[in-house]
Amino acid sequence: MARHQIRWAMNEHTPKLPSYFEHCTIPANDAELFVQFGGAGPAVVLLHGHAQNGNAWAPLAADLARDHRVVVPDLRGLGRSSRAAAGYEKAAQAGDVRAIVEALGIDDVAVVGHDLGGMVAYAYAARYPSSVHRLVIMDAPLPGIGPWEALRKMPALWHWNFGGSVAERLVAGREHIYLEHFWDYAADPSKIRREVRAYYAEQYAAPGAMRAAFTQFAAFPQDARDNAVLARNALTMKVLAMGAQPEIDGRVTGLGPWVAATLREVASDVEEVVVAGSGHWLLEEEPGVVVARIREFLEGAPRDRKIFQVPSRARPYDGGRPRRSE
Repeated sequence: MARHQIRWAMNEHTPKLPSYFEHCTIPANDAELFVQFGGAGPAVVLLHGHAQNGNAWAPLAADLARDHRVVVPDLRGLGRSSRAAAGYEKAAQAGDVRAIVEALGIDDVAVVGHDLGGMVAYAYAARYPSSVHRLVIMDAPLPGIGPWEALRKMPALWHWNFGGSVAERLVAGREHIYLEHFWDYAADPSKIRREVRAYYAEQYAAPGAMRAAFTQFAAFPQDARDNAVLARNALTMKVLAMGAQPEIDGRVTGLGPWVAATLREVASDVEEVVVAGSGHWLLEEEPGVVVARIREFLEGAPRDRKIFQVPSRARPYDGGRPRRSE
């Protein structure tokens, strides 16, 4: 597969995956998803959350790629994936992930998801349980499950109900101001470097990006209905519930033990860890702790011996801005 330069503003301080990772776009339903992949061994899919793209997984991807096949998509409508008009329900996005792993010739995977990516990760494990041997959910709630209603009432989570055409116009040209709200979920916001903030602000300022981001949240009511159905069958694979410290100096910084409390309602084998001293941005704030704990959890996972292939339906990423899918 040919490699192409990615023309987003980047420097030594912006997140990026190892240079040996390949990248392409893979068609999934009515979208084209940007996917990076590299390494050899048991397959692991990493799903990012709001305000970021797949590059947020840089520390974990670099570590796991030493002995895993690491697959890192940008979620539908976000980052370098196309701006699909619909399909932002998390169960639907689980279908996106399935299209990616099938195109890469993989079946059995571990799935790691943070924030919105955690919601998609759960939906994937629930829809395709025989193809998931480990599941990691990082500081993410599940719509309609566990303490969801209490979370919806928290003033710090006002952005769940912020969206639509008026919100798009209000944020246009001020994306960096909007995103500052999210970086304040860090225990120490200074750990989110200025260059990193600027990098993500540029991506979310791209045409259609904020509309897609708002639509991810607007799908929550349908996600709750979908999860009510998915939860009828408890997950049986091992699950790691990783929460951030819920409050630091009077600020809401994470979900803490609520992550595990939620997952115990839908899974039978849940391990819990709360990363003390870290806010919501676990991998940026405590990369050593997070990488080590996830690696430990994945140890002993069954090895998928299928050949890791370049997808036949994929096309090389052209390095340009994402196109809108109609």
